[in-house]
Amino acid sequence: MTDSPTMHAAVIDAYGPPEVLRVARVPRPEPGDGEVLVRVRAAGVNAIDWLSRAGHAVRVTRFPAVLGWDIAGTVVEAGPGAGRFAVGDRVFGTVGFPRLAGGYAEYVAAAADDLARIPDGLDDRTAAGAAMPALTAWESVHLHADIAAGQRVLVHGGAGGVGHVAVQLAALAGAEVSATASAHNHDFVTSLGARQVVDYTKERVEDLVKDVDVVIDTRGGPDFEQLLATLRPGGLIVTLKGERPDHTPLLRKHGVRAAYTYVAPDGTALDRVAPLLAEGRLRIGIQQALPLDGAAEAHRIGETGHVRGRIVLDVG
Repeated sequence: MTDSPTMHAAVIDAYGPPEVLRVARVPRPEPGDGEVLVRVRAAGVNAIDWLSRAGHAVRVTRFPAVLGWDIAGTVVEAGPGAGRFAVGDRVFGTVGFPRLAGGYAEYVAAAADDLARIPDGLDDRTAAGAAMPALTAWESVHLHADIAAGQRVLVHGGAGGVGHVAVQLAALAGAEVSATASAHNHDFVTSLGARQVVDYTKERVEDLVKDVDVVIDTRGGPDFEQLLATLRPGGLIVTLKGERPDHTPLLRKHGVRAAYTYVAPDGTALDRVAPLLAEGRLRIGIQQALPLDGAAEAHRIGETGHVRGRIVLDVG
């Protein structure tokens, strides 16, 4: 580890468009109780990152601020009580969320409980790209929906960061999976295990998908009621976009149920995901990898809403 008290990080000095991101030298963190210092090799870029940059999600109380929550790298120092990992261990995870964690940086101090070991055969880009989408999809598919063999599942937004993981987890559980995706992503989503893919830009999903047991809604917004119409009576929609006041009457109208996914750091859950990634049973699509000084471009790409899989930053 360098003896320098500073490090490079992509920071914002105020809320604004992608151009507010710049690389600067900032103080290097020190690990506290139960924390490890990680030399970051790759950082995942999530929708919550660009929403926070624009002032619409995680509140920034002090500028300059370092965004980013998904990291992969190597433990270089352990604080008191961080016995889960040793110096030299490769680790990944979603750290600190929903407080600012500083993932777009060369070093991050993270709670050991937020992290999991990176198994042999799993590269840093894939691990960083997997963290938050895998946690979100795992909670949705296994904890809320408890998807089992023989069930019929619809994943709305099957090519996106969370969606492409949810398609695979549902298929691995033995479900019959349908998904929505734009036409140029149909082959990609089919390769992940979806038996039916609907082009939501041209077709009404409720006309083509009927009587599913579970809907995983990664997109939210005005599509919510359309998705309810695809469910069987008593079916379940799991949405990532939060509960709204109009949901209760809509659910009652269609005779279905809802659950809401609010992701949190969970190293134990990632311990279960890591072998699937290392064995190739769970794939993480990396659309693009950019250097740390490409953080603004990563946000610009993400905000188009047409990312296939993940965008990551090569920090190391």
